[in-house]
Amino acid sequence: MKTVWLVSLIVSSLLLLGVMFRNKLPLQWVRRFSLHLIAAALVLYVLNFSGLVTGMEVPLNPATIGTVVLLGLPGIMLVLGLQMTLF
Repeated sequence: MKTVWLVSLIVSSLLLLGVMFRNKLPLQWVRRFSLHLIAAALVLYVLNFSGLVTGMEVPLNPATIGTVVLLGLPGIMLVLGLQMTLF
């Protein structure tokens, strides 16, 4: 089963790169997305280890980082709110 997921990941990554190069996406778009991704991961990391929110820890995984990248500060609040209601 791991092989199927690995092959799927590799094929989808290659197809994504093909679409990016075929449509000639500007390098600034990729750079800006990368900076947002890094900033979201750093904010979640600082939030977890600074002690600003006591008793709660936001996991650093693709779902939470993606939520914060897309939504920004409301994404952090969404993740914290979901943790408070579900756990």
